[in-house]
Amino acid sequence: MTIPEFEDQDLFLIVDVQNDFCFGGALAVAGGEEVVPLINRLARALPHSVLTQDWHPPGHDSFASSHPGRQPFETIEVSYGQQTLWPDHCVQGTEGARFHRGLDLPMAELTIRKGFRRNLDSYSAFFENDRLTPTGLGGYLRERGMRRLFVAGLATDFCVYYSAVDARRLGFEVVLIEDACRAIDLGESLAAARRDMADAGVRFHTSAELPV
Repeated sequence: MTIPEFEDQDLFLIVDVQNDFCFGGALAVAGGEEVVPLINRLARALPHSVLTQDWHPPGHDSFASSHPGRQPFETIEVSYGQQTLWPDHCVQGTEGARFHRGLDLPMAELTIRKGFRRNLDSYSAFFENDRLTPTGLGGYLRERGMRRLFVAGLATDFCVYYSAVDARRLGFEVVLIEDACRAIDLGESLAAARRDMADAGVRFHTSAELPV
């Protein structure tokens, strides 16, 4: 089923299209840079757009390097549950934290930075990983009168997934643009994320099914 037209209450949520998640980056997602031209095109068709940006301080607790003897992609227990340990990535002010140089989004209305609390990781555009601390994006979107979110970016099974599910939890309609995302797929995390998103009521479309 295609989307017949965009409405003024529609918003494009563009998740973490940053150098460290693209080719050559510290936490590169396979094919991550391939989403850039499509995101640029979609952003010109949708009436509103918002960016998220991973923005970690040096020595963030989610970095494996902050835990002697631990390796990237291991899982540890922290105060808010399980935490995957990552290579150092998207460190504040570094080239890796910058948006991909190919992104051309002068129309973007807001950038939400996340993961800047040293002891608390953040995947979702809406809540930190304790699932309690809000980023403020939900309130912003409500005050702006947004109703339906089209979500794309990196990575499908982590920050995109958590953002989409939280948006549904907050009452927004959510459409995941599948060909404008790429996944890490760590231990079949992509299949699990797709199941959870579907259960939450996220709709799946490709860009060919959108009015662009």
